[in-house]
Amino acid sequence: MTFVILLVSAGVRAVPAVLMLPLEQEFGWLRTTTSAALSVNILLYGLTGPFAGSLMARVGVRRVVLSALALLAVGAAIAPFIRQSWQLMALWGLGIGVGTGLVAVVLAATVVNRWFVARRGTVLGVLTASASTGQLVFLPMLAHATERWGWRVAVLIVAGIVAALIPLAAWLLRESPESMGLRPYGADIEIGEIGVRLPGNRGQTPLEKESDPDRSANSGKSLGALAVLRDVATTRNFWILFVTFFICGASTNGLIGAHLIPAAHDHGIPETRAASLLALMGLCDLVGTTAAGWMSDRWDSRYLLGAYYGLRGLSLLFLPFALAGATPSLLVFAVWYGLDWIATVPPTLRLANEAFGRTRAPIVFGWIGGGHQLGAASIAMIAGALRVSSGRYDWAFLGSGALCIGAAALALAFRRGERETVPHALPLPTPLRQA
Repeated sequence: MTFVILLVSAGVRAVPAVLMLPLEQEFGWLRTTTSAALSVNILLYGLTGPFAGSLMARVGVRRVVLSALALLAVGAAIAPFIRQSWQLMALWGLGIGVGTGLVAVVLAATVVNRWFVARRGTVLGVLTASASTGQLVFLPMLAHATERWGWRVAVLIVAGIVAALIPLAAWLLRESPESMGLRPYGADIEIGEIGVRLPGNRGQTPLEKESDPDRSANSGKSLGALAVLRDVATTRNFWILFVTFFICGASTNGLIGAHLIPAAHDHGIPETRAASLLALMGLCDLVGTTAAGWMSDRWDSRYLLGAYYGLRGLSLLFLPFALAGATPSLLVFAVWYGLDWIATVPPTLRLANEAFGRTRAPIVFGWIGGGHQLGAASIAMIAGALRVSSGRYDWAFLGSGALCIGAAALALAFRRGERETVPHALPLPTPLRQA
């Protein structure tokens, strides 16, 4: 159910990529106007994340998710009545931004930490890949509907899909395995953050005593979003993850997700074909992000992050030449970039879990995700301004690529603590006999 919710939320976030050109053509708005509304949407999407994590910890996942879906359904249903730029800013920037922020990757992090002890990285990779799956499903559909019936019909289709999801989520979504009389997956032996616990053994092993962050480091600490931020903002690791994720946002949904279709249009590529390129990236990201989650369970996430940011930076440096070249060049870019699109999420959450403990990690990750969306909002606005002033997107792509190269180096500066003393590559836990 969580995968479907995240998929539909990603579909809602994909709408501006298809609507930017139709809105400019109908209302005569400049690229800076539509980019500003998108920037507000992206920024609020990110800033809502840590508060969403705190709300899920306090009032429950189910209530937060249902409220978010209701807000998205109403917002999308009202969108066809937009006539003024301030209405676009208020509705799509404010309303949809908050709604999607409530069911963002923080939801995936919360569900993974509640329901899984083993294989968290793999499961998070699958859930994170829902964003690319949503793009794969929604973008071609929205582009086709917009071309055939107009952008208003496309938005109403989205509103109907979100509305249909609400009763399904109310029926199937559960708070935790304990609420169903179950234990988290892999709970017989807890690995990594909390050491090793043998079934039937009421005592703690020495490893468990030393390395249970939720029972010791986080004991008695507030789960309020601002309180968590005050506590972690003094640490080096938080700012490394925040800055690298800022650059992640400045190289993904704020740039490629928002401006690739208009950039392709500048080079004479039809909107439906450009949307198909984004869908291909989504298909490749489904593979790449799932693999990233699997690898984050086994290998040092610092090196994974360094590799992902470096490869993404090189792909963005290649993009201006791909747009000006033949079709095969764009296909190479779509596959290359797509395999790396959201692959940074599982290793980033893995490092957040190591540094801050799994109880507070979703909230901390919400603030780190806020950095992601701050970067995305900044580049969405900057890229639009560069397009208006120079008539090209090249400097936006090249600048973002250079930032990614810097993020690759910064990721390696993350300091791993002594908390995690069990290797990532342990096999799936099975009950052990006591000696």
